[in-house]
Amino acid sequence: MGEFFLADILHLLVPLPVILPLFAAGVKFALGTRWTRLQQWLSVGTLAIVLVVGLLLVFGAHELGPQAVQVGGWEAPIGITLVADRLAALMVTVSAAITLAVLIYSIGQGMAPKAEVAPLSVYQPTYLILVAGVSNAFLAGDLFNLYVGFEILLTASYVLLTLGGTQSRMRAGAIYVVVSLVSSVLFLMAIALIFAATGTVNMAQLGERLPEINNELWLVLEVVLVIAFAIKAAVFPLAAWLPDSYPTAPVPVTAVFAGLLTKVGVYSIIRVETLMFPGTQINTLLMWVALATMIMGILGAVAQNDIKRLLSFTLVSHIGYMIFGVGLGSELGMAGAVFYIAHHITVQTTLFLITGLIERRGGSASLDQLGGLVRIAPVLAVLFFIPAMNLGGIPPMSGFLGKIGLMQAGIDAGTPLAYTLVGVSVLTSLLTLYVIARVWNYAFWRTPSEGMVAEPGTVLEDTEADSSSTAALGPSDEAVGPSSRIGDTAVSAPVVTSVVLPRSMVGSTMALVAFSLALTVFAGPLIGYASDAAVELMARTSYIDAVLGGE
Repeated sequence: MGEFFLADILHLLVPLPVILPLFAAGVKFALGTRWTRLQQWLSVGTLAIVLVVGLLLVFGAHELGPQAVQVGGWEAPIGITLVADRLAALMVTVSAAITLAVLIYSIGQGMAPKAEVAPLSVYQPTYLILVAGVSNAFLAGDLFNLYVGFEILLTASYVLLTLGGTQSRMRAGAIYVVVSLVSSVLFLMAIALIFAATGTVNMAQLGERLPEINNELWLVLEVVLVIAFAIKAAVFPLAAWLPDSYPTAPVPVTAVFAGLLTKVGVYSIIRVETLMFPGTQINTLLMWVALATMIMGILGAVAQNDIKRLLSFTLVSHIGYMIFGVGLGSELGMAGAVFYIAHHITVQTTLFLITGLIERRGGSASLDQLGGLVRIAPVLAVLFFIPAMNLGGIPPMSGFLGKIGLMQAGIDAGTPLAYTLVGVSVLTSLLTLYVIARVWNYAFWRTPSEGMVAEPGTVLEDTEADSSSTAALGPSDEAVGPSSRIGDTAVSAPVVTSVVLPRSMVGSTMALVAFSLALTVFAGPLIGYASDAAVELMARTSYIDAVLGGE
């Protein structure tokens, strides 16, 4: 009786990560620019509830198995199906945690709606729509609903990426839109081809029908889908757009995009490769792609002097670790990939938020213009050092544990390509540590006279790099100097603003640093959960039975 009651409760909770942000966004659009403080609390409260719902779904999926909900009462495969299995519940929870922290950070930065700044007046509603799209993608039980989730989050991301309307952001936004449209068209074509071949788009039913079609058609359908998702995941050679698009956006937007949106693509690859195309024929191709992604991404990072671009390239390289786990096609490899996704979402988002603090305190994100931050901002130095070492894979942090798990899976595979990838993983980790140490040496360790750090009490900010914080100033960020913007072009004269970092920005960043440490402290249970998720993914039966009722 208790299990049935819990299952009924969970069925009510499954749609909430999608419904609540959309409802809150609608309310905020209706309110317009009125009651700003109330709207901020509405946004924060909504995402806090989504986080609690995610935690409950993690518990329920782990104890009772996948929870499937047929929206509107239409039974599968006709209706819209939402499914919270172990993987989807974990992704919803992690995404809710980081989007909540980033929202609080952005409020402190001054990106809350302001009547006098039209583009930023829609920031929070658009942000909530983005969260709803991400949750919908994670919970989608059919390909078309997954496509809808992608389009929701992509439409919101177009707005967020071009906030402020500067030339660099519009240019980057144009590239992002074109690449996203190409990916979406490929995805839609794949859906049409799959429906024509099988008569359904329900992923559980596809898991039963696709193995019955001929191998040639199977391979075509699989490759088209994987290419569409690989573009979204920024997998080499389809990742050239990312380093030019993400760093130009406001810091909170870049943090969410880099930490979360690429993982939606990786999640989709995992879902279709395990559920729809079991025993895939392209494992070897995925492993070669993973190898190239690691190498090209980290070599790009080595060549960068701007911290945001450097982190964007490390993001690409570490996507390779996840594709490595998927390409191995084993439970151990899949468990490593699941664990590494949760780790990387958290750490990558945290590092971008800290970069925003560095930019405000040091006046720039360029390593050529920074120095001495360890002396003038020791707290900031600690906040950077912890996730940076985590990203570099220093033991016993979660980054080290995730990489060790993937390497162990590669060694267990025992193929020459798997051994090669293990070696490349070690090399990529060492080069990641090198670029992180380079940031530390330039921005924090060298003397201030060698950089361009402002005197205590002021900071020189590049108006092009962080126009969001000067265009919409929060209550604690009052401008005290003239703007140097002429039309849509930034000139060399700096803007002088208060150097005091808003407490909400620092506090939310500290919370994410603590969360990243919690992944290490509770690595044992999390690795166990990831292993159970991998077993569930590879077996497929519990997911299919939950959706189709065991038929």
